Amino acid sequence: MSSIRQTRVEKLILQIVSGYIMRGEIKDPRVGSLLTLVSCKVSKDLAYAEIGVSGYMDQQHLQKGVDGLNHAAGFIQSGLGRELKTRNTPKLRFTVEAGIQEGFELTKKLESLVSHDEDEEFQAPPAGPDSTQ
Repeated sequence: MSSIRQTRVEKLILQIVSGYIMRGEIKDPRVGSLLTLVSCKVSKDLAYAEIGVSGYMDQQHLQKGVDGLNHAAGFIQSGLGRELKTRNTPKLRFTVEAGIQEGFELTKKLESLVSHDEDEEFQAPPAGPDSTQ
């Protein structure tokens, strides 16, 4: 399979599954709308797809959401089979990715550094007669 087609299928899977999450079609209470699908890797024969899930929540709630998605993988896979026009429907596996959480933590650290620098006033040494050469 060409890598271009594989990339298109990956993007389409992300779009379809995120639509199910946003519309609330997955009835598992562990799956909330705060979950974000960040990556998808499909095998060359379209037999398997691994979807990375992230979100701005603690690790325990994120893991529960991923468990809920893995529990509903059969339902999601049947919906994919109806919407994807491929010979094989990939078997789905959801995994935790901490990308969004790490991004927010990095932003907080940068903001604290900037505010710390603004609090300290930078004082340049006074210019004397020897400094003008």
